[in-house]
Amino acid sequence: MTPGHHVAAWRYPDSEASEVLKFRFYKRLAQIAERGKFDLLFLADGYAVSEAFPEAVAQTVAVRPEPITLLSALSAVTEHVGLVATVSTTYNEPFHVARKFASLDHLSDGRAAWNVVTSNHSAEAYNFGRDEHLLHSLRYERAREFIQVAKGLWDSWEDDAFVYDKDNAIFADRGKLHTLNHQGEWFSVRGPLNVARPVQGYPVIVQAGASEPGKELAASSAEVIFTAWQTLEEARRFYADVKGRLSKHGRAPEDLLIMPGVFPIIGRTEEEAAEKKASLERLIPAEAGVSLLSNLISFDLSTYPVDGPLPDLPELAQVNGGKSRFQLIKDLAERDNLTIRQLYQRIAGARGHREILGTPVQIADQLEEWFVGGAADGFNVMPPYLPGGLEDFVELVVPELQRRGLFRAEYEGKTLREHLGLSRPPHPAALSGSPRINTDTVRTAGGLEHPERGNEASLHYTNR
Repeated sequence: MTPGHHVAAWRYPDSEASEVLKFRFYKRLAQIAERGKFDLLFLADGYAVSEAFPEAVAQTVAVRPEPITLLSALSAVTEHVGLVATVSTTYNEPFHVARKFASLDHLSDGRAAWNVVTSNHSAEAYNFGRDEHLLHSLRYERAREFIQVAKGLWDSWEDDAFVYDKDNAIFADRGKLHTLNHQGEWFSVRGPLNVARPVQGYPVIVQAGASEPGKELAASSAEVIFTAWQTLEEARRFYADVKGRLSKHGRAPEDLLIMPGVFPIIGRTEEEAAEKKASLERLIPAEAGVSLLSNLISFDLSTYPVDGPLPDLPELAQVNGGKSRFQLIKDLAERDNLTIRQLYQRIAGARGHREILGTPVQIADQLEEWFVGGAADGFNVMPPYLPGGLEDFVELVVPELQRRGLFRAEYEGKTLREHLGLSRPPHPAALSGSPRINTDTVRTAGGLEHPERGNEASLHYTNR
């Protein structure tokens, strides 16, 4: 999130607020991340400006570049770092999305990933000819079929379909083209895709969310999960829960990497870190804080006293926004007996994720505790302001992690799958007789069945 993950990042003296739509800003961020040997650069996205709180629209960053366009440009100025775009399955169509990600994967030589979201905010519905947002459960049903269709489209061409035989005038082997002919509850898509099979087979599938439908979708389809937890015990329970669901989908624990979000406030001393935190908190306009909190829990708090407690909130079953984030924030307020102001100050930076504060050694200690303690395979690092917050992590924390043998010193591969230790899914035509194919299939015109399965990785995850 630019120019930083804190809601008041744009006001911080070291942030570059006027650069949020400038290519040079993102080029700098991507190259800093690559210098730090990061796995990937991950762009958040949404399809609406929320106007429920007019003051907050004026006080927060409400604009951002379209991610596929931006990442395509960044692919030309980077060589290793993965490029992850957030794209909603609620307000897009599978053919468009499959084509864009296949193109990005080719342009980047195999570094594309799709962060699959179902959209949380009802304001987005009005921009796509709808009067109301789809129910939470229906959004996940649509997402499941959406991913299935996208994978089928990516398998339109076999890996060796293009022969480029000039002498015999054969550009492609027609026998290695497969028409999808998908007919489902949500989509009717004939195919085939007019882009070659992606370099990675499929772009890496990323997902966030911790509701029951979200965990089931992740267990069946995702290869990376970004998640939000406040305590080690909560994170461990989630980690064990999701990893334990994989076997029923024919997948191994190492086929899915779980990366909790962390919001690092780094100082060369404890005092410097504490002052950065206090400075950011002082910059939060009350209206912006209440707006952020209201959006995260899908409940309007603007009429309640800001120094009073949270009002009685609806039951989780009644929430049609992000259920897992609603529950996390509600639990945080109740556990620590926070007022609305104290709560938005607490979540204005990490937005429900874990805040880690201190010196580089202390930051590394906190990351190592979760990593070796069975709560994480890696982390989604969310700097409070940019580019300085990312530079601090790369220059101060990464060397400490490398010294401990917890993080790579150099990239060992070229593709994002290689960075993450995920294997390349073979084309279904090469899987005849494979014992790990699931039974859910999509029939093509030529009679070939495309198995709908997750990544077939057999590698054990190792410390990066």
